[in-house]
Amino acid sequence: MFDTPGPRLFGTAPGVDFPRALVRGLRDRVQGPPDAMARVELYVNTTRMARRLREVFDAGPAALLPRVRLVTDLADPLSAAELPDPVPPLRRRLELTNPVSRLLDAQPDLAPRAALFDLADSLATLMEEMQGEDVPPEKIAALDVTDQSGHWQRSLQFLNIVQDYFGDDTAPDAQAFARLALRMRLAAWQADPPQHPVLVAGSTGSRGTTHELMCAVARLPQGAVLLPGFDFDQPRAVWDRLNEPLTGEDHPQFRFAKLMQALDLAPGDVLPWTGDAAPAPARNRTVSLALRPAPVTHQWLAEGPALPDLPGAMEGVTLTEAPSTRDEALAIALRLRQAVLDGQTAALITPDRMLTRQVTSALDRWDITPDDSAGTPAQLSPPGRLLRHVARLFEAPLTAEALLTLLKHPLVHRGAGRGPHLRNTRELELHIRRTGMPFPDPGALLDWGTEVAPWTAWVTGLCGQDRTGKRPLADWLADHIALAERLARGSDSEDASALWDENAGRTVRDAVEALRAEAHRAADLTARDYADLFDAVLSRAEVRDRDAAHPLVLIWGTLEARVMGADLLILAGLNEGSWPESPGADPWLNRQMRAQAGLLLPERRIGLSAHDFQQAVAAPEVWLTRSLKSDDAETVPSRWVNRLVNLMTGLPQRNGPQALAAMRARGAHWLALARAAEAPIAAAPAHRPSPAPPLEARPEKLSVTEIKRLIRDPYAVYARRTLGLKPMDPLMQAPDALLRGILLHDILETFLTAALEDPARLDAATLTQIARDKLAEVPFPTTRALWQARIARVAAWFVTTERARQDRATPSVANFEKTGEIVAQGVTLTGKADRIDIDDRGLAVIYDYKTGAAPSKSEQEHFDKQLLLEAAMVQRRAFPGLAPRDVAGAVFVSLKPGDPKEVPAPLDVAPPEKVWEEFIALLTAYADREKGYSARRALQKDNDVSDYDHLARFGEWDVTDLPETEVLE
Repeated sequence: MFDTPGPRLFGTAPGVDFPRALVRGLRDRVQGPPDAMARVELYVNTTRMARRLREVFDAGPAALLPRVRLVTDLADPLSAAELPDPVPPLRRRLELTNPVSRLLDAQPDLAPRAALFDLADSLATLMEEMQGEDVPPEKIAALDVTDQSGHWQRSLQFLNIVQDYFGDDTAPDAQAFARLALRMRLAAWQADPPQHPVLVAGSTGSRGTTHELMCAVARLPQGAVLLPGFDFDQPRAVWDRLNEPLTGEDHPQFRFAKLMQALDLAPGDVLPWTGDAAPAPARNRTVSLALRPAPVTHQWLAEGPALPDLPGAMEGVTLTEAPSTRDEALAIALRLRQAVLDGQTAALITPDRMLTRQVTSALDRWDITPDDSAGTPAQLSPPGRLLRHVARLFEAPLTAEALLTLLKHPLVHRGAGRGPHLRNTRELELHIRRTGMPFPDPGALLDWGTEVAPWTAWVTGLCGQDRTGKRPLADWLADHIALAERLARGSDSEDASALWDENAGRTVRDAVEALRAEAHRAADLTARDYADLFDAVLSRAEVRDRDAAHPLVLIWGTLEARVMGADLLILAGLNEGSWPESPGADPWLNRQMRAQAGLLLPERRIGLSAHDFQQAVAAPEVWLTRSLKSDDAETVPSRWVNRLVNLMTGLPQRNGPQALAAMRARGAHWLALARAAEAPIAAAPAHRPSPAPPLEARPEKLSVTEIKRLIRDPYAVYARRTLGLKPMDPLMQAPDALLRGILLHDILETFLTAALEDPARLDAATLTQIARDKLAEVPFPTTRALWQARIARVAAWFVTTERARQDRATPSVANFEKTGEIVAQGVTLTGKADRIDIDDRGLAVIYDYKTGAAPSKSEQEHFDKQLLLEAAMVQRRAFPGLAPRDVAGAVFVSLKPGDPKEVPAPLDVAPPEKVWEEFIALLTAYADREKGYSARRALQKDNDVSDYDHLARFGEWDVTDLPETEVLE
């Protein structure tokens, strides 16, 4: 096959369909009998590459296939029998949770316990990297850390545990197994070099084991290495500078330079594998110059004028700079849809998974489901979500929100009776919202569900699942799966298969079974540790459904782009931090220490991404897209896009600015289409409503507190009283101002009742103790403490002023929370006074307690008529059992911490007679058939929120618009 001595390196230019070129070159070189091709031993980097090669060979002509193996599969059956079985990755990670857990217990400031599995995973990854790069633990232990912080000192002490996994008697992990197999394979080749063709194709040699294999194969008698995306346009001076990892690792051709250096070859020794020209040679030259290492970018000035005419070179490139990620996703979706209509194969390439989900969502409007090579993380699949919800039950007491989330899950109660289950769930939710049940317990649930007792008993099984302390992982997992299957079965079935059905269920079950098989190796875990670990394990599994995907629309990661071919490539998310991705934080070694040890630098991933970009951008038709903003923050363009734009801008003699403008114009066209697709249908804004319902439909009963609303926001009264609408009660009734007010009134009534029975109990200590007893019923510990502190701050002031109040008038238990009503103009006015005292003249003094600030005298005079109307009702004998001659005073008692005070009602300027006349005038006005209930008539502030703003379509109008009365029939 080869006539020249080794070592041999071949390459294909960026943009060349690598698998097709590989097969074509093999067919051209392998001559002779039909079995000659079968003697070729071919090592490729991924299973996807192997599948694509099979597809190309199958396209014809008919021939025997070469022996295709992976670069990670170096052990033949004989050598594999001599080697110990490799340890599954999950086992090693679970084993490492033991020392990591002890480390976190000893050094809580190192990381939160939620990172337990992630830290074990990162340590296992470091160990695998040490095996792959042939870095022994002694080299890590010998690192010079004199100028490092104490954190690195602690990390290196902890890293000593990896020594236990490097012994000869320790079962190897995947990388250690690969290195052992490589040593055996190289020893066999050294003793008896193979005479048949052996090739390594498609790998960049970024891993130490693969690099050694490539060097060995290149030196075999009939061995060769085929490099994808080799930059034949890069001059020798640039290649010579790519010899230092700290400065050149992020360059796309760095790994090839490292390989040539190891083989003592020059760039000119790398020969083209075939005679195929790149799809866009001029563009390749431009991109090659743009991506030069930073120290030699001065070559732009020297070599830039020699580039081909840039408008022609960049003719197939579209640059889309979208205002936001939403615009970017929609423009991409429109272009993919056009590709479907044109019969093109189009591939979206990006490491940004959030962007791919947005594009997938946008494509759904045209019923196009892309073939996503990454699939969906198992934790986001229906069974994955259900299992994650169930795992969280072990952490804390059951909440109403968690209960209904589980009951409404599509996989719950799938065994039988799904319809009645949903009906019961709805009724339970309405009950919880009406009565308040933030933490459901079996007693409350059974009291409610007597009519559906079997179903309710099944639901109570979710209560009391929270656990304390540490338990073995196997025990957590057994309880977890048993509870999840019980939910899937339902209340009257024994069939839990719905949890494990279909592709998603099978994938999740495989992950669960793998965890079950290795669970005994993990550290004991708390409930939260277990939930976090389960999430992490599940997130590593992927669910794919190729049957539902459109064959022409593909979503690839950057790795797939190396081996697959498409008519259109869309390189999306080209912003710094997205593509290239920011290097992840290493909790063990910093960059300098990695360089000293000979481990991979963080820039390695950037260099691989740069190589992927250089190959993909050389395709015949390419889109480069990015968003100018992400989450309301300015973005930074990807370094490669930035370099390309800067190079073209600085080459007016090669028409670079015109080429750049044409690229942007092509992108602007699709952005305009995206804006047009999102443009709302023109519609006239809603007017400010003022509905005037028939008189018989108007409120027949109002409370004194609603009069304020009738004055300030009449539309709210119309919506609640006429339409019968009220805000939905919250599922988890938060400890809000309403609940605080109810409790305060109960506390003060209990306290004053006790003080009237025994005047010695009129002291701050008694009030504080009663508050503590009453607040014990609040199921929110933090809220209890805060409210207890609020009352403690005002207790002394309240007791002092209470003595003055009792000196002024005599309180009576019978007059606490007095309710009365009176009819005027056909409307029943109801009022509830917190307290009405009678003085020695027989006059009434009305009190109302406020947990916050009380309305000022001006607000009471014009808007907040509560106390004034209650005074008028007292004067008209509206409160049964009370017959005072008149009202001596009405006072708001504000218990606002830091500023408690009494705010009297302005009876001097608004006496009961005047207030009553104004009230009658108000009712008379709304007895007019033409009088409407205007929205937001006189709210205190423009940014005040009404419960019915959405119904009134506030926002389409503002308070400067005049209300438009609409007489309703």
